[in-house]
Amino acid sequence: MKAYYNYKSNVLYGAILLFIIVFEAGCSSTRYIADYQSIVKDVKIDSVDKVFEEEAYNYIQKDIRPTSTIGINVLIYNAFNTKNGKYKTSNIKPLGTPPPILDSALVEISRNQIERFLNSKGYFNAKVKSGIAIKKQRANVTFTAVQGKAFTINKISYEIQDTMAKSLYLSRKQDFTHLREGVRFDDDSLSYEREQIYQLMKENGYFEFSRPYVKYSVDSNTNASKANVTLLIDNPLDKPAHPRYWIGQTNVIIAPDADGFPQDTIILNERIARNLRYTDLSKKFRRNPIVRYNFLNAPEMYDIRNEELTYNRMYELNVFKNVKIDYHKIKDSANKVFPSIYLIPQKIMNNRVEGEVPFNGGTVGFNLSNTYSNNNLFRGAERFEFQIKGGLQSRIGQGTSLFSDIYQRDFSLSANLSVPRLMLPFITARPGRKGGMPHTIFSTSYVYALQKEVFQRQVFLNSVTYEFVESKSKYHSVTPLNFEYRFGSLLLDTTSEAGQLIAAANYYSIKLLDRKNITLGIKYTYSLNANRLLENNNFVYLRASMDMAGNMLQLASKIGGNKHDPLYEDYATILGLPFNQYLRPEVDVRWYKSLGGERQLVTRVNAGIGYAYGNSIALPFEKLFFAGGSSGIRAWQARTLGPGNYNRGERITNPDARRAFYGIDQLGDMHIEANLEYRYKLLNKFFGAKLKGAIFVDAGNVWNSSSKSSTYSETYFDFSKLGKQIALGTGAGFRYDVQYFVFRFDVGLKLKDPQFKGSDQWVISKFLNGGKAFRDAYDVANSPDRYRFVQYNFGIGMPF
Repeated sequence: MKAYYNYKSNVLYGAILLFIIVFEAGCSSTRYIADYQSIVKDVKIDSVDKVFEEEAYNYIQKDIRPTSTIGINVLIYNAFNTKNGKYKTSNIKPLGTPPPILDSALVEISRNQIERFLNSKGYFNAKVKSGIAIKKQRANVTFTAVQGKAFTINKISYEIQDTMAKSLYLSRKQDFTHLREGVRFDDDSLSYEREQIYQLMKENGYFEFSRPYVKYSVDSNTNASKANVTLLIDNPLDKPAHPRYWIGQTNVIIAPDADGFPQDTIILNERIARNLRYTDLSKKFRRNPIVRYNFLNAPEMYDIRNEELTYNRMYELNVFKNVKIDYHKIKDSANKVFPSIYLIPQKIMNNRVEGEVPFNGGTVGFNLSNTYSNNNLFRGAERFEFQIKGGLQSRIGQGTSLFSDIYQRDFSLSANLSVPRLMLPFITARPGRKGGMPHTIFSTSYVYALQKEVFQRQVFLNSVTYEFVESKSKYHSVTPLNFEYRFGSLLLDTTSEAGQLIAAANYYSIKLLDRKNITLGIKYTYSLNANRLLENNNFVYLRASMDMAGNMLQLASKIGGNKHDPLYEDYATILGLPFNQYLRPEVDVRWYKSLGGERQLVTRVNAGIGYAYGNSIALPFEKLFFAGGSSGIRAWQARTLGPGNYNRGERITNPDARRAFYGIDQLGDMHIEANLEYRYKLLNKFFGAKLKGAIFVDAGNVWNSSSKSSTYSETYFDFSKLGKQIALGTGAGFRYDVQYFVFRFDVGLKLKDPQFKGSDQWVISKFLNGGKAFRDAYDVANSPDRYRFVQYNFGIGMPF
C-alpha cells in the first residue's frame, strides 16, 4: 500500500509540476520584457469565409503569431536567451521559439495583407479592421473583416497579336483553363493560366517565350459585382510574331573529373553521329549508355519537356553530380538552337564503413559493415556494391558481463550490380517519358546465422530483378528469377525434454533447419505514392507484394517422374534436393492526413500470410512473420509477441530452453498489425535541426494458420477470439530531423498483453498499481525472461 501511495503521489506531483512549468513558460516571459511591451496570447480572424480562414491566417506576421506548442518552445528559448532578467539582443542561440511580442507595425502589416488577400479572392470591396486588447502585459489581437459581395467573371476577351500563338492557345485552353465566365474572380486562377500558357508555348517550339508576355486587364466597374477580364499576350519587340525553334546538332560533354571543366578551351570530338557529338574528357564512360538518355534530338521541334526529361534521366544515372544544358545559336541557322549538355562526374569509387548498436530491452549487440561501391564498373553507369557485414546479439541484465551471454551471431557477404536499363532478351527497352529510370539488378549473397544451442544456418541467394517506375507515384519491382539454397544443422537435441518442447512450439519449420533445400520462385512488388512519404499532405500509400515459389519445380518434378529421396521422406526432389513450395502475399496500406502546419495523422494496416502447399508443409524459417520492434508494435521487443495467446513461460518450462530459444519460438505464418500515430513539431530550432514529437497506438499480433504450423491451438488464428488475441500498446517519441536523416526515439507502454488470460491481459492496470510485485512474480516463474511494461526503441528514419 505504501509503494502504491508513493507511486500515485509521484505521478500527481509530476503532472502538477509539468503543468506549472508549461504555464510559466507561456506567461512568465513577461518578466523579460519592458513595461511598455506585451506578449501576444491569442490572434483571431473574424467574419472571414471558412474556406479562406486558414489561408488568411498565414498572412499574419509570424513574429506576432502564437504557436500551439508555445509553452515548451518558449521555455527553451528563455533558458538560453535571457540575461540579467532581460532578453538578449546579441549572441542569440537558435534554440526554441521567442515569445510573440506585440508590435503595432506588424499588426498593421498583417491587417493590410489579409485585406489584399481577400481582394485577390474576388472580394474587391473587402475591408479589414484590427483590434488589440491588453491585460497584464498579455495581448489579444483580433482582425475583423467586412468582405462584401464576391465579384464573378462577367466576360473574358483575348488580345493576342500572334495568330499562331492565339490559335494554339484557344485550341488547347480547355485542357487546363480555370478562367470561365460566371465563376468567382481569383488572382490564383490568373497566375495559373499564365503558367499554363508559358508551359504550352515552351512545349511547342517557342524557345524564347517568357511569362511577362502574358498580362491581364481587369475592369470591375460594372456596378453589378462582376468583372470583365482581358487576357493579353504581347509580341517581342520589333517582331511581328513569336519565332519557333527546332533542335540542331547536340553536344554532350563530360568533364575530366569531379572538379569540373578546365579553364582552357575544350577540344571537342570530331566524330558526329546522328546529329550528336559526344566528347568524354574523362575517358571513363562509353557513348551509348549515356547518350541514350538525351532527348534533345535534331531535327525535332524544341520542347521544354525533352529538356526536363534529359535533366532527370542524366541525374538518375547517379554518376553525375552536376548537369547543365545550354543553348546557342548559329548566325546562318535561323530558327535553330544547338544544345550543349555539360556533365560533371561524381567520384566513381567509394568505401563506407558503418556500425550500429541495437539496444532493445534486455538485449544489446553490434553490427559492423564495410561497403565498397563503384558507380561506373563497366563504363556504362552500372552501380556495383560489395558488402561484408557481421554482428552479434547478447542478453543483458542477468547479472553477467556485457557480452558473456551471446546467443546470436550473423555474418554475410553480398554483391549487387545495378544496370540503368531493362536487360530483357530480344528486347531493346528504352525508358518512356513518364516515370523514372528503369534498372536491372543482379544480386548474390551468402548469409550465415548461428543461434546458440539451436541451429546453424547458411543460405545462398541469387536473383535478377527489374525495377521500373510507371509514373512518379507508381513503382514496380519484378523478380522473375529468385533462387535460394539453404543448408545447415540443428544443434538442438530433439530427444531431450527441452528439445521436444521447442519442437512443438516451433512447428515443422524447425525441421526445415536440419535439412538442405532449394527455393526457386518469383517475386513482385507494387507501391503507390512512395515518393510522397516525406510530404505533409493528404494521400494514401500502398505497398503490396507477392512471393511465390516451387510451382515450376513441381511441374518439372512431375514431368521427370516425381523423384523421391528416402532421406527426405515423401518430398519430391530436384537434383537430389527437396524444394519449397508456397505463397506469401503481404500488403501495407497507410493514410496520411495533414492537420495544418507540421501536424500529421498517420493510420496504417500491415498484414501478410504464408501458405505452404504441394511439396511443403511449412514455410522456410526465414519467411515467417514476427511482431514487435521499432517499426511495428513498439511496446514489445521484436520477436517477443505471440503467436496468438502463446505463453512461452507455460509452454517451455525449462529455463535453459527459454534462454536458448529466445527470439525464435514466437514466430508465425500470418500477421496483422495496425498503427495510429499523431506527429507534430516541438522545436523549430534544436541544435541546428527540427525536433518533432509523436504519440502513437499500436495493435496486432502474429498467428499460425493451422496444426501444420504448430501443435499448440492457442497460437492458431481464430476470428471469434480475435479480441482476446490482439496486443495493444501506446507511447510517445521524438524525431530529430536533420534534413537528410531522422533519428528516432520511441517509448512504448504495454496496455494489453495476449499471453495472459481474462482481465489479466490488461497489464496497464498492474503498471498503474506499481507493477513491481507483478514483475517480480513473472521474472521468478519465467526466468531468464523478464517482464517489461516499457520498451525503448532507437532507430533511423520514420517507423512508417
